[in-house]
Amino acid sequence: MKLYDYYRSSAAYRVRIALNLKGIRPDERSFVHLRMGNQRAQDYLALNPQGLVPALALDGGAVLTQSLAIIEYLDETHPSPALLPDDPAGRARVRSLALTIACEIHPLNNLRVLNYLTGTLGVSNGQKDGWYRYWVDVGFEALEKRLAREAETGRYCHGDTPTLADIFLVPQVANARRFSIDLSPYPTLTRIDAACCALPAFAEAAPARQPDAE
Repeated sequence: MKLYDYYRSSAAYRVRIALNLKGIRPDERSFVHLRMGNQRAQDYLALNPQGLVPALALDGGAVLTQSLAIIEYLDETHPSPALLPDDPAGRARVRSLALTIACEIHPLNNLRVLNYLTGTLGVSNGQKDGWYRYWVDVGFEALEKRLAREAETGRYCHGDTPTLADIFLVPQVANARRFSIDLSPYPTLTRIDAACCALPAFAEAAPARQPDAE
């Protein structure tokens, strides 16, 4: 398999974590520099018409896009260690936590949205950063309340082994730190993040440790 990656993409970060947890090493990695616009190159758009990362090209020609779909594919084809609980309610909870990030926080704060705010709407960098912080705080406040009060929370988001929810949480916390967001109101999130980042699978997936890091 070939992974199309960018060190700073939180969606690609998720897939790197999942690959590491599964003990899978892609045969090849191709780095798509989002800030230089490599995602709009015709050869990449032919592969992924959305012009986003990550993408995972499989033997036989299939190309998977969207981090959640890629991770669930990896979980189905390499079932150990499982990234979702055995019980339906547990799986629904883990997916709900992951989707809070994937659908409610990340889409409002990804690079193309931020570029539209400044480049097309003409907002200042300060206003852009305020937008970013507002939507992270809205999402993190809800996640903190859930994880702090729900009995299913353990060392990680769900119990004492990493799941899909942790794979989505860690990159979002890393992005929040990069934007200097005050994380003191979210002790449960930061506790779980620290537990995850102590694991080699998470640590080795960090942006600063990627070959294309700047």
